[in-house]
Amino acid sequence: MSSRLESIINARGPIRKIGVVGMGYVGIPAAVLFADAPEFEFVYGFQRDSRSSGYKIDMLNRGESPLRGEEPGLEELLVKVLDAGKFRCTSDFSRIAECDAVTLAIQTPFKNPKDLIPDFSALSEGLRQVGRHLTKGALVVLESTVTPGTTAGMAREILEKESGLAAGEDFALAHAPERVMVGRLIRNIREHDRIVGGIDDVSTARAVELYWPVLTTGRIIPMTATAAEVTKTAENAFRDLQIAAVNQLALHCEAMGVNVYDVRRGIDSLKGEGITRAVLWPGAGVGGHCLTKDTWHLERGAVLLGGDLWYPHGTESIFGAARRINEFMPKHMVHLTIEGLKRAGKSAEGAKVALLGWAFIQNSDDTRNTPAEPYLEAMKEAGADVRVHDPYVDEYPGIEVSHDIDATLAGADVITIFTGHRQYFSLEPARAAELSGSEHPVVVDGRNVIDPDAFIEAGFIYKGIGRGDKNSHPIRR
Repeated sequence: MSSRLESIINARGPIRKIGVVGMGYVGIPAAVLFADAPEFEFVYGFQRDSRSSGYKIDMLNRGESPLRGEEPGLEELLVKVLDAGKFRCTSDFSRIAECDAVTLAIQTPFKNPKDLIPDFSALSEGLRQVGRHLTKGALVVLESTVTPGTTAGMAREILEKESGLAAGEDFALAHAPERVMVGRLIRNIREHDRIVGGIDDVSTARAVELYWPVLTTGRIIPMTATAAEVTKTAENAFRDLQIAAVNQLALHCEAMGVNVYDVRRGIDSLKGEGITRAVLWPGAGVGGHCLTKDTWHLERGAVLLGGDLWYPHGTESIFGAARRINEFMPKHMVHLTIEGLKRAGKSAEGAKVALLGWAFIQNSDDTRNTPAEPYLEAMKEAGADVRVHDPYVDEYPGIEVSHDIDATLAGADVITIFTGHRQYFSLEPARAAELSGSEHPVVVDGRNVIDPDAFIEAGFIYKGIGRGDKNSHPIRR
């Protein structure tokens, strides 16, 4: 513990002004929740005025959320803190000098998971901006998911170099990973327990002071910065593993002519002391910014911090194997599509495919690492004409996304459901068949959205993830 840092923080007083760097799915809800807390006076949301994301600044300052999906309470809270004069979005990073605490919520993707080298360029630039304007006694918190060792390593080095100050002596430094899911951002921040890890006890205590005012039912779990980094990457690796397990089960059920959802319900029914069940849901693939990469952050941290591993890593580890299974599921959707077309007496060459759902998660506009993309690429390579519909996504590089579902379904030989948007649950079999115009159109359900029997009765050839009981059904003549 640094008595010097403790003295500086005590002289500075309680946290009053906060800066949040990165106005995305994590930064926006965090900023408005900080601003809503009576313990804090003001919050700056820092956003680069770039060609791709500078538009967020004016939108947020007008009280409009740039996140198009369904996010209960977010826009209302944004308007509230703006009206109260407690929040402002800006591209002027010099105002970091006014802040008692600064958090960074910047994406950390992998350029290529095969080499386990993350792309920290955006995070590094954010850290440099913070470091240039950092003042004594300030707290810096990384909320970005990072390779274990990053906070006390790369982040510390950049901040010290840019500021001329020493972490743990002149300023506090911690890692407090976000634990949110798109579609429930405000609720998750308030209700989930918060992992907080400083590079020393003083930093941890200061970070605890920052986060406790925004929690309702959640509690704070203090630990070291590196332990916090491992916790975040490990919890996502475990979730990825759980999804892979049920995806593998779904493939087995298909092979054995069994309904995976019956099996899942049966497994989940066993209750009792000492029995833990965490059976998730199978599906067309895993997308998003977290699960697709955090396994590799965990693996890389073990390599960098642990030296020679005594167990296999990469694709030979259980976490690496899980990644491969989940990456396979879009390919399996291609297989189901082609098998369905064969039953209809058609081939992929020249087939018209209506792809429903481009966002990676239901009722959201979040398209990061969408599993629909490798499916589309594979079907186009096979000669199919693919049209994409999504009620929430406005645009995507190189892809035309329609909001008109009737136009998307018109003339379709195949309807492929990739996202469980609520709009798709009300898809009418007779209307879809009429729009298709095919005698036996194919429907491939990757999210258990539709009633197989209703679509089969309407003349469809049905294929579904884990639906071994239906995938070879008699075709209605």
